[in-house]
Amino acid sequence: MYRKFIKPLLFSLSIERAHRVVILFLRIVGLIPGGRWLLHKCYAVENPSLEREVFGLHFPNPVGLAAGFDRNGEACRELGALGFGFVEIGTVTPQPQSGNPRPRVFRLPKDRAIVQRIGLANRGLAVTIRHLRRPHEGVIIGCNIGKNTATPPEQAPADYLKVFRNLYQYADYFTVNINCDNACREGTAYTRDHILKILEPLFDFRRGQNQYRPIMLKVSPDMPDEVIDRVTDILLETPLDGIVATNGTNRRDGLQTSRLSLEKIGSGRISGAPLTRRAVEIVRRIHTRSGGTYPIIGVGGLMTPDDVRAMLEAGADLVQLYTGYIYEGPGLVGDICRALIAGEEQRLQEAAKAVAEPTAAKPTEAAAEKAAEPTVVSAETPATAEDPTSRPTAEPAAAEEAATTPEPSEPSDSGLPATDPGAETTSARPEPAPHKPGEQA
Repeated sequence: MYRKFIKPLLFSLSIERAHRVVILFLRIVGLIPGGRWLLHKCYAVENPSLEREVFGLHFPNPVGLAAGFDRNGEACRELGALGFGFVEIGTVTPQPQSGNPRPRVFRLPKDRAIVQRIGLANRGLAVTIRHLRRPHEGVIIGCNIGKNTATPPEQAPADYLKVFRNLYQYADYFTVNINCDNACREGTAYTRDHILKILEPLFDFRRGQNQYRPIMLKVSPDMPDEVIDRVTDILLETPLDGIVATNGTNRRDGLQTSRLSLEKIGSGRISGAPLTRRAVEIVRRIHTRSGGTYPIIGVGGLMTPDDVRAMLEAGADLVQLYTGYIYEGPGLVGDICRALIAGEEQRLQEAAKAVAEPTAAKPTEAAAEKAAEPTVVSAETPATAEDPTSRPTAEPAAAEEAATTPEPSEPSDSGLPATDPGAETTSARPEPAPHKPGEQA
């Protein structure tokens, strides 16, 4: 239904207008009694094999919604009802900002991608708090925080701390966004000193609170590998709880969209299928360098269940959707969850089969070894006297007795028997075994 009717309608609108229609629709459904229950019934997939325990939080499934879709936390409860295991809102800045001039978001259908240069448009801290004050039990809410565009880099830590401190009681975890469009200078944002200046005030504030809120750091796919390693080392050396990898990319390599069309669109970060390979590579690199001991949320280019499976196999504990959700619709979450359930069932079946095969092979191997052993028969003592298992049945025994007992001979013409009466006969009874010393005879 989505692909035949809803998607053509939404794609006939500009992407920002279509986005506003979707958010408005979800909010209206949330106001109808039973609306969220109906969404959950239609789209959510539940199974114990999907559940995850990550940085102290229990996730009903590992598939979340990335930041940027619900920037102000307006529809997080409704999005949770659509089957997401968690929803990350934002990016939230201390003061409202309108972002860059429109148009600023563009579809690339040939590449199944989106180009955006929104510039962290959001309604600010106060509006977000008002939305998050509404109960959202059962929905894990992450909050992506950033600084205002007008804030100089040296004052950025104060902006991050203000948002973190005021939203601390409403969000379940936080993601620090250090590569946020034109709000950050990337050359400055990736240095160790700059990152630590942002993170340390957050750690200090958290130490004084009764509740623990995990802090994640979001990285860019455009970071060189050595910078990725540097950020991973910060993860290992500080109370940072994990990494979100990755954001959109500024690269234009390998796109099917014509160069002329890209020049008309202008600057902006690309998200979607062109990002899949690089995002998986970064997650694998972080997982390997950290020894697989720290949580990673994989995001970027996850368009199909196979993409999600590859991301999880690379080391991600959780994943997030954005562009894939726009192109494939709300059914994508359920498709991914069902694929993960099927994969887990197959893994369990293969494990059970692997355990059963050696067990079944053992009797066969034992029988083969026993059959290969030579049978030793004593010349003096029959095998039947020593080995009860080889003892013949009654009929063969009778046959043997008949064979050893001489038949009555016909009388000869002389009236004497044909056999010699003095000849010895052989008995089939075995000789008694000798007694051991001390035994009674």
